[in-house]
Amino acid sequence: MSDKQVKSATRAIEMLEYFKLAQQPRSMSELAHDLGYPLSSTTVLLKTLVKMGYVNYDRTRRVYFPTPKVTALGEWIPRALFGAGQILDALNDVHAATHEGVFIGAKNDIYLQYLKTKQSLHALRFHIEEGTVRPIIKSAAGWVLLSTLTDEKIENMVRRANIAVGAPTERVRIKDIFTEIEKIRRNGYAWAENVPFQGGATLAILLDVQVDNQPVTLALGGAEQRMRQNADKYLTVLRDAASTIRATPDFDTPIQIEI
Repeated sequence: MSDKQVKSATRAIEMLEYFKLAQQPRSMSELAHDLGYPLSSTTVLLKTLVKMGYVNYDRTRRVYFPTPKVTALGEWIPRALFGAGQILDALNDVHAATHEGVFIGAKNDIYLQYLKTKQSLHALRFHIEEGTVRPIIKSAAGWVLLSTLTDEKIENMVRRANIAVGAPTERVRIKDIFTEIEKIRRNGYAWAENVPFQGGATLAILLDVQVDNQPVTLALGGAEQRMRQNADKYLTVLRDAASTIRATPDFDTPIQIEI
């Protein structure tokens, strides 16, 4: 595939993601300006998407908007991934009890991907867009997923992720990752502060199920001070929610978080 084809494919997806955020019709010039595309390329792309039935063109107002065909592309995916919905029920239970940002995450090569998210209801919060990916070494949820691998695979994953991160200041030491992995394997959860967001904290646990043959994590995050104040409560909520989809839950041991 040529670089031109790759760029066109990328722009098509970026345009649909743009509409997801805008949620209203846009003219060709507005799309080109907001996305930083040349007018000529934007025209060709829009004509192609209209011809394929993914975008509607209102000739009277001269604006574009996605069609239900876009929705149809992925409406089957939640059923395929989450089955009867127990995982989503657990996500909703945690959100209802904490009002924090909650998400289901899975490993996607060297990245953590947020499969499902529910945004925080608190005034001070961090927004994570559903579907977002970030290096697996840069989050507590990512560390939980790494903990399911052998030490050899963890080391390989960290090396590859560090290359993808690029900036030397953003890379992590393998020794530090193994320190976190040891805590997770011992305690059954991950706790992180200022990762990936400064001023934020995250709690994550592993679910006793797989999605698309991959281990998944249930996590919540929010402002560091609020997370610290509610750490024990939040971990209990996470574990209680996870117990509804675990085959053999065992939470008799009192929970204390060292922070």
